[in-house]
Amino acid sequence: MQWKNGDTTNGQVVAGGNGVGNGLNQLYYPTDVLIDKETDSLIICDRRNGRVVRWSRRSGITQ
Repeated sequence: MQWKNGDTTNGQVVAGGNGVGNGLNQLYYPTDVLIDKETDSLIICDRRNGRVVRWSRRSGITQ
């Protein structure tokens, strides 16, 4: 989720949100999230899928 400054009630889904699964737009038991400021990306540990995914906020592409 992403929230704008001062607005804690209206958030926007920025990664996942398409149910549990193993597609690039899905997560299954995410456990950790890092922010890569250099690439403006979220790095997500997707534990049950045994992978780490990178979601680029600039391009909207998941890797």
